[in-house]
Amino acid sequence: MKKIVSILILFVFTGFVALAQQPLSLNKAVERALENNYQMKIIRGEQQIAEIQNNWGNAGRYPYMNLSLADNNSYNISEGENTTVNRFTGGASLNWTLFDGWSVRIAKQRFEELEQLSKQNTAIMVESTIQSVILSYYTVLLEKEKLEVYREVMSLSEDRYRQAEERKAFGTFVTYDVLQAQNSYLSDRAGFMLQEVAYKNALRDLNYLMAENGNVAYNLTDSFEAIPVDYSLAELGTQMFENNKSLQNQYVNQRLLENAVASAKSAFSPSLDFSGGANGNSARTAFENSGTNWANSASFYGNFTLSFNLFSGGNRKRALQIAKIDEEVGTVEIGEMQHDLTNSLSNLFEFYQVRKELLDVANENLQAAKLNLQISREKFEAGAINSFNFRDVQNIYLNAAQQRLEAIYNFIDSHTALLRLTGTIIQEYE
Repeated sequence: MKKIVSILILFVFTGFVALAQQPLSLNKAVERALENNYQMKIIRGEQQIAEIQNNWGNAGRYPYMNLSLADNNSYNISEGENTTVNRFTGGASLNWTLFDGWSVRIAKQRFEELEQLSKQNTAIMVESTIQSVILSYYTVLLEKEKLEVYREVMSLSEDRYRQAEERKAFGTFVTYDVLQAQNSYLSDRAGFMLQEVAYKNALRDLNYLMAENGNVAYNLTDSFEAIPVDYSLAELGTQMFENNKSLQNQYVNQRLLENAVASAKSAFSPSLDFSGGANGNSARTAFENSGTNWANSASFYGNFTLSFNLFSGGNRKRALQIAKIDEEVGTVEIGEMQHDLTNSLSNLFEFYQVRKELLDVANENLQAAKLNLQISREKFEAGAINSFNFRDVQNIYLNAAQQRLEAIYNFIDSHTALLRLTGTIIQEYE
């Protein structure tokens, strides 16, 4: 019976651990962030507003129609005879701007560009979110790998500490040697505990990007490794000018400036308005002694108004001049952005190449440090080297292992930034 209970407890505990440790791949993390991230929800709401505003009614193409009804009542007291008056009125009116210097078409184009700008802003937020999730995901893996390195070094220090106590019991070590081993072990244990906190904080940051409520524990399934890819600077430049979202945004802003020039020119055109409608009245007068009288009337109208602003103190001319200057400034800003992006791409590409080489150096350094640690441990156990020398080798191994992990993360950081700059990060991870 006790065995059955133990099996059931073990089964429930295993199921609980499996439920708590949910597997999470990088693509799944990106998917959840794009769906649940707070900033993504805000930017999507703004895009929906821009889509709703982009219609011909907002641009002024359609007429405005009004309907009115009224019922006015009065009771008059006089010496001869009291009267009750009920007056019913109703009317319908229509106002329509038939022509206003193509301002309706210009306004509709502006709404279309604003909608496109909103979509570009959403795309920029998507890129930013993907990049943040990638770096956060690999930060968790980085901190986890560092934690394993600290655990390994702490285990070595613990073994050394126990050996020192055993050798002291046999009289081959003195208290000084034991204290040295104890200090090294406690120092490594403190480093392990601090690294454990850094790992948990990295997991919380990833949860925040995915807008996960509560402390959900994930088991990250992607491996922490760098996969070098050979790129051509010329091909990257072509992709950047075609796909970079910030540059595409600047093109949309330039079209909005061109639209502002067209709108300023349309102010010099005349406008033609039409107004029409119908009004009806029905009045009922009830005399206290003479009965009731009814009076009905109706009227219809349709009017055209042509207006032309001949002079407005030079305001329209100045507005047009300012719009043209803004358009020229926008052209300069596009050139500046293209130049800046070209420089950034060249710098980032060289940085990517250097970090790829540094990754090879870090791998070789770690292999040498690991072999040195293995040989030094054998020598220390055989008494060929003292505890100080062995501790120095331990620190060299710890630094080499951390440098390799940092080299992997830095390479992933550069690669992600390169994909973001060339506008291809969405195709890679969305």
